[in-house]
Amino acid sequence: MKKYTFDEAMNLLENGNLRFSSNKTIHPNQKYSRLEELVKGQNPFATVLTCSDSRVVPEFIFDRGIGDLFVIRNAGNIVENTVLGSIEYAVEHLHTPIVLVLGHSSCGAVTAAVKGGPCCGHLESIMKELEPIVDKEASKNTAIKNSILNNVNYCIDKIKKSKPVIAKLIKENKVGTVKKIVSEIILTSYQVSLYWMKKLLQDTNKFSLQNPL
Repeated sequence: MKKYTFDEAMNLLENGNLRFSSNKTIHPNQKYSRLEELVKGQNPFATVLTCSDSRVVPEFIFDRGIGDLFVIRNAGNIVENTVLGSIEYAVEHLHTPIVLVLGHSSCGAVTAAVKGGPCCGHLESIMKELEPIVDKEASKNTAIKNSILNNVNYCIDKIKKSKPVIAKLIKENKVGTVKKIVSEIILTSYQVSLYWMKKLLQDTNKFSLQNPL
C-alpha cells in the first residue's frame, strides 16, 4: 500500500476542502468497489479528531471517501486515553503523516462547559475534560468562541506531549507533523475558516472559504 508523505496528505485535504466549499465535489472512493479494494487492509492518509456533532462530517468537508481518513469522534473532540490510543494506532501502525484536530463553532459540549451548572450521568466526565479550556473572563458569546479555539489548542498540546509513542514519532519526524487545523464552521452563515499550521506549527497560512454545509 502507498505510504503518504506529509505534503501529499496536506494537498489531498486542501484540495478536497476547496472542492467542497466551492460546491464542486467529486466524491472519490465512494463506490461499492472501494470496499473490495480495502478487504485486506486500510491505508488512510490522515487522522482526524473531531466532534460528534452530526453537522461536522470530515469525509464531506474534505471531499473524501471510504478508507481515506481515520476519524475519531466524541462530544467536544476531547483528548483522553482512548483517543490517544486510537491516534497511536493510526500514526504507528497505519502511518498517517498528519493528525488533524477539527473544532467547530456552535459546539454544544463547549457551550455547556462555558455556561456551567450541574449535569448528570457521564456528561459530567466530558465537562471535567473541558474545564481547562473555558474562558472565564470574556462575555458569554466571546467566551464560547474563545473556548472553542482554546479547546483545539489544548487538544493539540496534549497530543504533541503524549508519551511514549506520539511525542517520540513527532520528534523523529516519523509522523511528519502534528497537523493543526482550527476549522471554525459558522453554522448560521455557512462559512469555514481554516488555519493550517505547517512544519511543527510554524509557517502559518490562513484562508477563508464559503462552505455549503
